[in-house]
Amino acid sequence: MNDVLRCGVVGVGRMGQHHARVYSQMPGVKLVGVVDRDPARAILVAERHGTQVFDSEEALIEAGVDAVSVAVPTTSHKRSASPFLERGLACLIEKPLAPDATTAGELKDLAESRNACLMVGHIERFNPVMRAMQRATQDGFEVVPRFIEVHRVSPMTFRSVDIGVVMDMMIHDLDVVLMLMGGREPDHVEAAGVAVVTEHEDLCNARLTFDLPGDRRRCVANITASRLALKTERVTRITGENGYIKIDYAAKKGTIIRRTANELQMREVAEQLREGADLTSLNWMELVNIEPLEIDDSEPLRLEIEEFLDAVRGGRRPEIDATAGFVNVRTAERIVASIKDFIRSGQALGAGGR
Repeated sequence: MNDVLRCGVVGVGRMGQHHARVYSQMPGVKLVGVVDRDPARAILVAERHGTQVFDSEEALIEAGVDAVSVAVPTTSHKRSASPFLERGLACLIEKPLAPDATTAGELKDLAESRNACLMVGHIERFNPVMRAMQRATQDGFEVVPRFIEVHRVSPMTFRSVDIGVVMDMMIHDLDVVLMLMGGREPDHVEAAGVAVVTEHEDLCNARLTFDLPGDRRRCVANITASRLALKTERVTRITGENGYIKIDYAAKKGTIIRRTANELQMREVAEQLREGADLTSLNWMELVNIEPLEIDDSEPLRLEIEEFLDAVRGGRRPEIDATAGFVNVRTAERIVASIKDFIRSGQALGAGGR
């Protein structure tokens, strides 16, 4: 491969325009051109970043590209990405990989059959807070999750109304949770949801249970997503066997409590409780060691694209490959199916009560 990677962007709307910007600013990269169904928008982005407009994916391929970002609506991912994958060209497809598991599997199979690099743009993996957590849990301090609680809520923006809140918002957290579980899917899925403004679920609570290797070991993830809230909140809490982590994506901050740092104090308190001591005057905050996560200010999208291009140059699997994208979509699909079961059961109960 040449030292300079020739890149393009298909779909330069809300997210795609930023892909074009990052490519145009990166050393060792040439932004060959952009494609968009809105010619005026394509011209505006192309002029802003000194590149060309092409009227189709095939025209961009003919111009000569090594890698592309596909940032069209989810329902068009397969149509836009397939011409590149069929020719063995690398694709970074915005999340989710596809609108359903069948289509996600087809894209995965196509990429593998052509030996094409396929990465899915689950950007929260590159959020500074998430990366800070990964650094903090290295060097022998691995938090084995037993309970994960996630809240991702925001006011209605009327974007992505062609899909439900699971595929629109919860998919971010599904990717993180499944990553923490080593890429494995949940053994059990229960969910409740309701459609209020759109034809799809606008609010969802899902309970995912993972039966972990070992004697009766289990992790439960409770995930809530809503696009009907009055404020924005994106918080994840991870309780493990030897620590606790809180991540606030919106505020770009986090904290970690290491159980090992407080083992002696905890044993002393436990012994006093067994002996019937009155500890109501004891300050709990003095027993725990709360450390702030060290957050940098790197741009998540730039880090995501750097990972993608590094995988292209090195001929390796990217961090979030087609398998991860497929598993995320299949888990989301199971949640949506559980919501439908929940709604049907409620309707049946209502019918029986009349």
